[in-house]
Amino acid sequence: MTDTSASPAPAVTVTVLGTGIMGAAMARNLARAGLAVTAWNRSREKAEPLAADGVRIADTPADAVRTADVVLTMLYDGPAALDAMRAAVPGLRPGTVWAQSSTVGLEGFDGLVAFAREHGLVLVDAPVLGTKQPAEEGKLTVLAAGPEEARKALEPVFEAVGSRTVWLGDDASGGTATRLKLVINSWVLAVTHGTAEALALAEGLGVDPAGFLDAVAGGPLDMGYLRAKAGLILGGDLTPSFTTATAEKDARLIVAAGERAGVRMDVAAAGAERFRRAAEQGHGEEDMAASYYASFDTP
Repeated sequence: MTDTSASPAPAVTVTVLGTGIMGAAMARNLARAGLAVTAWNRSREKAEPLAADGVRIADTPADAVRTADVVLTMLYDGPAALDAMRAAVPGLRPGTVWAQSSTVGLEGFDGLVAFAREHGLVLVDAPVLGTKQPAEEGKLTVLAAGPEEARKALEPVFEAVGSRTVWLGDDASGGTATRLKLVINSWVLAVTHGTAEALALAEGLGVDPAGFLDAVAGGPLDMGYLRAKAGLILGGDLTPSFTTATAEKDARLIVAAGERAGVRMDVAAAGAERFRRAAEQGHGEEDMAASYYASFDTP
């Protein structure tokens, strides 16, 4: 008797290029969801712990992408993403879906669009909202713009790394998702600096910071992000969910995007300088709440 039952669809194979705080968590969740995952990182030692989760570790980007249905880039910036993809060219196949999740800014994204066209890749603009903890828990929000043809392959990928996918259009080339990510990040960084400066002023004026937090509790001035960043500063634990150095990079991308659009981003520009000063004081690899220390002349 012939078995006419349908065979299960083959699992999507995914390559993650970049295994920093975010990329490592995403690769781990992809593997735990049953997908075949390969990872590459410029510093291989950062990728190697993923082998315990069933992730294959590749020595080069070209080796990493050779069998991939989906390539996901989660790298520091546009130049880093472009360098990795250029190195991947010998292993890339036309028609491969490229989910570009790095925060790259508008100018950086233009270069990635051109690369995708040159090599026949199906580009999806897919930055994510969330930091270390939601990444580890698979609860990121994916902002996505890309063609309908890519969505079937990406569905299990985005479901593994996030709790919500917001599709913003079927054309990645305009950077719709990247533009929204920059707007959201401008707010995130502003709240971070606002929290840091308020607590620094309290310190300078001899005001108990608990009094400040108690006064706004439960009202329109209260918010979860204020509590989270204030907790890091007051607790003295700046283990990064988003580093100061990366925050400075993003702030400068926001300023550049504003300039391109004819919009002055004075707060973002000042914020970039706060992050730079904090990094110079030795806080570059700590959480961006270290903006607090930029209010003082000593670390």
